[in-house]
Amino acid sequence: MSATEELARPAPSPPALTSPSGMSTGVGVRSAYRTERRKLATQLPCRALALLCVLGPFAFTAILTSQTGSPSDTIFGVWVHSSGFAIPLVVLAFAGSWGFPVLAGVLAGDIFSAEDRYGTWKTVLTRSCRRRELFVGKVLAAATFSAGLIALLAASSLAAGLLLVGDQSLVGLSGALLAPGRCVVLVLTSWIVSVLPMLGFASLAVLLSVATRNGIVGVLGTILAALVMQLLALVGTGTWVHGLLLTSAFDGWHGLFTTHPFYSQLLVASIASVAWITACLTAAWAILRRRDFAGTPSRPPGWRAPLRAVVLSTALIAVLVTAGSWGPTGVTAARLTHSIAPTFSNLTLLQQRLVGRTGETTANLTILAHCGRRSGTSRGPGDDWYCTVDALIAQPGAVPFWGTPITYDISVKSNGCYKAEAPPTTVGNLLIRDSHGHQVVNPLATIYGCFNTI
Repeated sequence: MSATEELARPAPSPPALTSPSGMSTGVGVRSAYRTERRKLATQLPCRALALLCVLGPFAFTAILTSQTGSPSDTIFGVWVHSSGFAIPLVVLAFAGSWGFPVLAGVLAGDIFSAEDRYGTWKTVLTRSCRRRELFVGKVLAAATFSAGLIALLAASSLAAGLLLVGDQSLVGLSGALLAPGRCVVLVLTSWIVSVLPMLGFASLAVLLSVATRNGIVGVLGTILAALVMQLLALVGTGTWVHGLLLTSAFDGWHGLFTTHPFYSQLLVASIASVAWITACLTAAWAILRRRDFAGTPSRPPGWRAPLRAVVLSTALIAVLVTAGSWGPTGVTAARLTHSIAPTFSNLTLLQQRLVGRTGETTANLTILAHCGRRSGTSRGPGDDWYCTVDALIAQPGAVPFWGTPITYDISVKSNGCYKAEAPPTTVGNLLIRDSHGHQVVNPLATIYGCFNTI
């Protein structure tokens, strides 16, 4: 062969990066993902959770339809008998507080520590795939099952609401009726945007599983972290810490159900969720890549490591409690007043239409509202807020207006959502008779609303 022919031959391509078993990196990740996915699918807790996500909403809805009471403490709870679209929103509100952290802990809290418990790290890493491939495969499997359980719960709760209650219009968080078609879009969107914070809790469970090598800590630690976040949301008047909490990220969908939707809270929730996912997975991989699986088994950790973790966690919680008032105040009297006045106006007109008085319009209805707090300054979340509302209705004759002041007791959360209740002597009972003689919910008895805190 001449020198010219030798130079003309193409250079051989570099060999593909392979794992110890001879597989390429991509094949190794797919193999690890399939294996971990099958392992999760065969575990009894995962199957039980999937079954609960499918049957739970139907059982919950069946119980509600068999009684007159309603979960009025949950947003949209008073409307569960009036519109089937309220059912998936009530389920979502409860799942965001407690259900999703439990699901994430069960799915991902033991996914790495199980290898320590059974002593299979050496076998897996020397005969199957690389450490990085196994890490990616386990994380992808946990993420797949997390998103899958959310999809099951969303579809089941929406189907239960529509089949057992109906597709009636839903009263939004500004007091206006939302058409069924729009409700379907908003409900599905609300569940979709909850996937990110769910993955954030799954990432936290992965970190605890890797760091502690204990499945119990991985599961219960995730639930305990959610409880601490719930308590931190009640402390302070600032928006910085509240906006970074994973539990607060599940509330970003509330702004979609107002007359003038706001998306800033949803954007902050998405950014905070991505930050949690990135930080937890980065820390988990940094810990895992430095572990020595080839040497002799290390001695069981003594009391110093758990004590150090408790001290550091306590110090972090104390710092977050102090930082709860940092940043601008999200809940103020002005924002509450600006929100409840048009909401009360819309609900007043809705009530008048229900009882057959179709002549009332926004043209002859004037709402004056004043909100404050019974203790402390009129700022920050709490249960001691009140709003006095005057509904001035134009009347013919010498008296130009007729109005009755109504005082609502209001509970406001740090996310800007509130629940207002007034005595039955001023607004009537929770259930009233409409113009056709049917029992319906009194729109003015319990008012749900939300305003933008950013």
